[in-house]
Formats: sequence, C-alpha cells, structure tokens
Amino acid sequence: MSKRPTIFLNGSDLTIEDIVAIGVGDKQVALDPAALKRCQASRAFLEEEVAARRIIYGVNTSYGPMCNKIINDAEIEALQVNLIRSHAAGLGDPLKPYVSIAIMAVRLNTLVKGYSGVRVELLEFMKEMVNRGIAPYIPECGSVGASGDLIHLAHLSLTIIGEGKSYYDDELHDTAALFAKLAITPMRLSFKEGIALMNGTSAMTALAAFALFGAKKLLRVSCVTGAFALEIFGGIDDAFDEDLHLLKPHPGQLQVAEIIRNLYAGSGNITLRKDMHEQIRGHETEGPVFETSINVQDVYSIRCTPQILAPVLEAIEAATRVVETEANSSNDNPIIVPEKKKIIHGGNFHGQSIGFVMDSLCMAMATLCNLSERRINKFLDRNLNEGLPEFLIPGTLGLTMGFMGAQYLATSTTAENRQLANPVSTNSISCNASNQDVVSMGTVAARKAFKSVSNAKHVVTLEVLTDLQALSFRNADRLGTGTGRIYRILNQEFAVYDNKRVFHDDLVKFRKLLFSSQIFDDLPVYWR
Repeated sequence: MSKRPTIFLNGSDLTIEDIVAIGVGDKQVALDPAALKRCQASRAFLEEEVAARRIIYGVNTSYGPMCNKIINDAEIEALQVNLIRSHAAGLGDPLKPYVSIAIMAVRLNTLVKGYSGVRVELLEFMKEMVNRGIAPYIPECGSVGASGDLIHLAHLSLTIIGEGKSYYDDELHDTAALFAKLAITPMRLSFKEGIALMNGTSAMTALAAFALFGAKKLLRVSCVTGAFALEIFGGIDDAFDEDLHLLKPHPGQLQVAEIIRNLYAGSGNITLRKDMHEQIRGHETEGPVFETSINVQDVYSIRCTPQILAPVLEAIEAATRVVETEANSSNDNPIIVPEKKKIIHGGNFHGQSIGFVMDSLCMAMATLCNLSERRINKFLDRNLNEGLPEFLIPGTLGLTMGFMGAQYLATSTTAENRQLANPVSTNSISCNASNQDVVSMGTVAARKAFKSVSNAKHVVTLEVLTDLQALSFRNADRLGTGTGRIYRILNQEFAVYDNKRVFHDDLVKFRKLLFSSQIFDDLPVYWR
C-alpha cells in the first residue's frame, strides 16, 4: 500500500476536505514544527504560572459553578481524570468511527495552534491515534454545545487515557485491552490537559465538516439533475440567460445559472425563445382566444432552479467559512498567550456559530429536497410529464408499476427534512446550576444537519434514476456536451427498471456511485 498523503497540522489552515480525508483514512497527519514551538512556549508559561501559585480555572480550581473550590497541588492531575470520567456520560448510537477520528484530528489541530498549554507528548500521542485509525467510542447524545462538546470529548479523552471503548479495524474493543495488544502506553495527563481536550467545539465541527462535504456533492448533482430535466422536457433557454440573472445578481444564482448553461451547451433539446413565436402562431384559430400546446414558460421546478438553489449554494459557502474558522481556532478555556504573558478566561468554547450555520444548512437541504421531489413528481404523473409513460413504466401499464413505489421514498424523506429544518440553536436551556445559562445546541444542530444531508442523498439518488429512466424514452441522443458526458458515464451503470428486480438494489448502487465516489470530480462542470 502506498504511503498516504500527509497533512501538516498547524492550527491555521485545516479545510473541510482535509477533515473528511483524515477521518476516512485517505490522509495522515503530521505536526508542524513551528506550531510545536508555540505549544512549548505556551506550556512553559503555564508551568511558570502554576509554580507561582496563580489561581487558574481548571488547572487548580474545580469546574463550572464549583470554580471557587481551589484544588491542592497534589491533586491537580487527579482532577483531570475525574473530569473525564464524570463527563463521559453520553448515550445513544455511537458516532461512526470515521467521524470519531475526524473529531480527534480537529481537536489536535486546535491544540497545535499553541494557546492551550498542553505538552507536546499529548499532541504526538493524538497524532499516532489518528494515523493508526484508533477511533474513540463516542455516543451521539449529550452535548449542549456551550462549554464545548464536553460529553463527546470526554469519551474521546477516555481513549487517550486508555479507558472506555475504541474502534480499531472496524471492531469495537475495550481500550485497555486494545492498547495492551498494540503495545500502546496510555497517556497520563498533566494539569490543564483534561480540560484542554474536552473544553472545545471539535465534535460539532467534525460533524459539520462531513455534513458540508456531502452537501457540496448534493448541490453539484442537483445542478446536473436540473439540467437533465430542462433537456428532457425541452425547456426554454431564456430562463437561464446570463442577462436575466445579472439583473438579480445574487452570487449563488449567477453561479447555478452558469453551471446549468455550461452543462446543456450544445444541446439539441433546448427550446429557443426566438423560435417559439412562429410555432405558436401556427396554432392560431379564428376567434378572440386560441390555445397552444407549446409551453410559453416552464414550471418553477425547471425554470427557477437558479433562484431556488441560490440560497442553498450561499448557505453552504457561508457554513464552510464558519466551520473552517472554528476548526482553526483556539476554543478551550482558559487560553494561554505566552507572548503577552496572559492567561485569559473566556468563552471561546461556545458553539453558537456552528449551531447557527448548521440550522441554516438544514434549511438548505430541505429546499434542495423540495426541488428534487417536485421534479420527480413531474416525471411520474401522466398529467404533468408531457407524454412520458405513466410512472415511467416501460412495460404493461398496471401490470408493472415502474417508479410508483419509489416515489414514496422521496416524498417521506422530503417531509422528514422539512421537519429537521426547524432550528435547534435557538432552543437554549440553562444547565450546570445555571452557570451555562445560554447554550448553543451546536452539536445537536450538526447531528441534525448530518442526518438531513444523508436524507437528501436518498431523494437526489432517486431523481438521478428518474432522469436516466426518462432519457431511455427520449432526448438522450441530443443532450448537451456536459449533460451528454455525464449521461454516458451514469448510463454505463444503469439498466432500465422493468420490475424484474428489487428497486432498493438500484437505489443502493447509485447512492454509492453518486456520493461515495469521485464520479463528478473530473467532469467539465463549473464549480469553485
């Protein structure tokens, strides 16, 4: 096996794509030497302050509302372990191992930034955990996202000290037994290190990164399905005219319109506005009114694709900026700034920014599903599908059902995503004896977004199959340059659905093809 590419963590430039690649094991991590020097300076200053008997939260004080309880120097290491064990109190299904590894990598990146006061030994240990693919067992429920992801990161910290459970090679192990088998000596945490591991936003940030990674693919595929629908129904060109969109210049709208224009360029399926006038006049009859069978305008799910997907694109871009800022921030408490001789007590652990953009991402995914589901319905309803077979049935109508049953998947999942679009970051509940009196619910929002993106993949997968089935009846030979190339790639894996196999199997195959591969990465689709 060839050596994996290496990402040097320095606390400054970790991207969404990096987080995902590290989590799934496509890349490994190393620690930037300059960053390690900052970490050493931060630790040295903290040690000086402890030796000078300064009172420092979480170092020689207890936690939360008990911060006025000062801890004897002989017990300050025990304090860290007690914090971890008491806060490892999550329940629910565990996060996927690849998400847990990503959480470890994000936490490592924030600590490597150099303002948390931890020892280099801890950073090196975490690096080895990430690179060896040892994933902490982290239950999904527990974080209120205000003093960071205390519950989630406590479970992560259990693995570091050799306790709890961990995944390795896709199997769940008792961590102590796993470490013994792999000849790994657990970390003995020094002062500040337990709270530095736990007091941050790394769980919500890693979950958000995976949600955004999927959302970006969904948006790209949704542009493709928009172009397919336009061509299958012989849509009219001027709804995508650049001059139209320049007069309402939302950045996302301009981008989506350009992507779709580029996809259908060279098409023989598009109806040109300039050719329609004479065609429609050819239907003219005597009397004050005559009716034409030619569409003067397309339905909104085709014509308004740039306007509908504009805020989706912009929400994804805004969320990406926020999540990458968070992933490269110092978000524990207190913060050690040695060059200014400061130990600063504050609230960088609060996850309101992540919560807000993850709620927005859920709205974006619901919007994308609304569009996709309506286009699917147009293809299947014989009253709307402009001459295509009912439910896209290739055989005997009534004896075979075509896409009838599959439509329920899109309808129910779209409804679920509408419910998930309700915000949770506004649902603050005071806790921790009212010390945490305003909380972000950022991790709940990120989990919700992760689920919403997964649901949206179900809907868009069905839409792609619907497009391919429709193209088996008409217009495939006149597709544009971009849509034609994408069609030929997808059609190699597609077989017309004729009721001779279970529909579920087609959905599983194409969901994996669309979202767990790089099928669109080298295609001539404008994307930035």
